[in-house]
Amino acid sequence: MSFFPKISFQYDVEEYLAKVFRNKELITALGTQEAENKYQSLLSHLSHPPAFTTVRVNTHLASVKIVKKLLFEEIQKQFKGLHVPVLEHPKLQDILLIPVIGPRRDLKKHASEVIVGAQCGYAVLRGAHVYVPGIVSTSRFMKAGDLVSVYSDIEGRCKRGAKEFDGVKIFLGNGISELSRSEIFSSSGPLKGLGVRMIEPVYLSPSFDNVLPSHLFLQNLPSVVVSHILNPQPGEKILDMCAAPGGKTTHLATLMHDQGEVIAMDKIANKVKKIKQNAELLQLNCIKAFCYDGTKALSVETREDKQEGPPFLPESFDRILLDAPCSGMGQRPNMAYSSTLKEVTSYQPLQRKLFTVAVKLLKPGGVLIYSTCTITLSENEEQVAWALKTFPCLQLHPQEPHIGGEGMKGAGLSLDQLKLLQRFDPSALTLQGMDINSLQDSREDDLISLANKDCIGFFIAKFIKSNSK
Repeated sequence: MSFFPKISFQYDVEEYLAKVFRNKELITALGTQEAENKYQSLLSHLSHPPAFTTVRVNTHLASVKIVKKLLFEEIQKQFKGLHVPVLEHPKLQDILLIPVIGPRRDLKKHASEVIVGAQCGYAVLRGAHVYVPGIVSTSRFMKAGDLVSVYSDIEGRCKRGAKEFDGVKIFLGNGISELSRSEIFSSSGPLKGLGVRMIEPVYLSPSFDNVLPSHLFLQNLPSVVVSHILNPQPGEKILDMCAAPGGKTTHLATLMHDQGEVIAMDKIANKVKKIKQNAELLQLNCIKAFCYDGTKALSVETREDKQEGPPFLPESFDRILLDAPCSGMGQRPNMAYSSTLKEVTSYQPLQRKLFTVAVKLLKPGGVLIYSTCTITLSENEEQVAWALKTFPCLQLHPQEPHIGGEGMKGAGLSLDQLKLLQRFDPSALTLQGMDINSLQDSREDDLISLANKDCIGFFIAKFIKSNSK
């Protein structure tokens, strides 16, 4: 049952998405009512956080067993003795899963309120405390040490520094203010640091602020699956075309035992800096990060032998990951999607430009993974159909591990082709909360199965480039 309202879209985006999930192929396969039920279920799931927090262990520095023990002890401290298990995944042996308790419906709301921006609110729902830059307004007389109720302004209507707000706001839980109202909104410039320490969040999920930073990387489950499917080997040359903030980049380097070369590119300098910081934090040396536009990464001229960075000669890489820029509609939680239809439909041509460059940079016999964190056909299955038609050298291949569902009907792909794709579909389950009692009564296999399904919306396709020209 939904705790939050369904995700809302701008009218033309909603109309566009409804057509995607009511396409003729899908209706023929499922029937009108079943297709509609799946679509409405998806809208409800997107506004709620996934049922598990997923952390990837940096196996370059420590074993999963050691980190699991340390993490369990940390969670016991945070949850004051509440017994929440830390699970190992049988098919993804470098991740740990922590069940999320909630939504908790019995929390008392306090008179003193803090309103945070939507992105801050989503982070709180996944275990974060409230940091000062995320605070939009507070009650008039709020002091440091006050018990406060925290709300998310999902539509971005609250004015900074307002003393009250009567617009649409979503209750996120209760916390203790670390600062007074006057300190938060002082004229001496924006403060950094902790604003509200959450003590009763609606969804109870561990905070990872400074928790084993060199040993753990917070990552959604499908994002971990991608790197395992690419399956990089020690000594190979790998390209991560759109790499920021570096979660998959550092995972690829770890899977290669830090032997070989992982080239990471992003066209935004600050994001490249973040990739380098993450590589340094996780003590990985085989990563080389460059600020470069992936659509221009193919060299049309002879390179200098000593040139390390882009652009690169054709057929330079053993494996390529194109985790493409996308409309991001699979991200959870998200209660109000703000992009326009023009923005949503702008990604397909960009993805095709990047894909074309990737095919040319890949060695014959090499592996190309295409992935997105969105749910549309145009950015997923339609791209696969286009790629197979445009590049006869590419063949669609089975994925290992295959944890999500098959591809979605509507792009003209055959049933066999759809089975080779992997689509993580949050609507695949009935939306249900988890309390501590139901958690204690659950079998570990059932919890793993739930974690595989109740995650973000995501899409993966695996291609191999044939040796024949």
